[in-house]
Amino acid sequence: MVAYPEIPGLGAVRRRLGAELFARVAGPEGPATRARIHDTPGPRWFAPDRPIRTVHGDASMFTGGLSALLLQSLHPLAMAAVAAHSGYRGDPWGRLQRTSGFLAVTTFGTAADAEHAVAQVRRVHTRVSGTTADGEPYRASDPHLLAWVHAAEVDSFLRAHRRYGARPLDGAGYDAYVADTARVGAALGVVDPPRDQAQLAAVLDAYRPELRATPQAREAARFLLLTPPVPWAARPGYAVLTANAVALLPSWARVPLRLPCLPVTEATGVRWAGQGLTRAIRWAMTPPPTGGA
Repeated sequence: MVAYPEIPGLGAVRRRLGAELFARVAGPEGPATRARIHDTPGPRWFAPDRPIRTVHGDASMFTGGLSALLLQSLHPLAMAAVAAHSGYRGDPWGRLQRTSGFLAVTTFGTAADAEHAVAQVRRVHTRVSGTTADGEPYRASDPHLLAWVHAAEVDSFLRAHRRYGARPLDGAGYDAYVADTARVGAALGVVDPPRDQAQLAAVLDAYRPELRATPQAREAARFLLLTPPVPWAARPGYAVLTANAVALLPSWARVPLRLPCLPVTEATGVRWAGQGLTRAIRWAMTPPPTGGA
């Protein structure tokens, strides 16, 4: 954990900001859930030194998570399922809290709790099915669709951590991260998930002929980037978050979503602002030293 010197008088501000951020991503039961995840004794899927704990415990996940949603939306079947069944517009914070809770439990919780969380998601997936506007049937439990969602998520988290992580890993470390996530992906129903960066890149490349931006995908992008349910006071910070989430996307993913590509601006102002925002989130969510003001 990164240690931050405490400036007198900022302790209360830090605690308040940290509590507000945590409430957004974890929900009203967040403190109790966090205590259960981290304090319950028992074997875990991942040891404390595993890369998945380093990546999923870092503030870069805020940017990576938003980037993952944009990338995942490019598969028309995945986007149709989200639009029809997830309630992302009516309850976006609830969806975020369920996703973050799942990641926390499978990464840090006991093996029993991780298995229970996976079983819950698989039960939900069996009830999610339908037909796209073009008449294509979809099932959330389809291993091929699960593999796309998994690969897009892992790639986005990896990209975000490599750019904004407090302690970026080396190549072998990120290979090990992909291997760690394969355990979760396989438990969810992904057949032969990628186990290193080369395999991950190959999986993403294999899906590209299937990807396109449907009207639902563009609508979701507009909602996430332009009209999110974020308080006005938080809009400047959210604008930095969205700019960096877009900047993390592969170049081929931006054109169909009609998202801009400004290499010079992104390499300087956007990235610097993203680094500052990530450090601020990390500072706010790191408990102050004992006795801080």
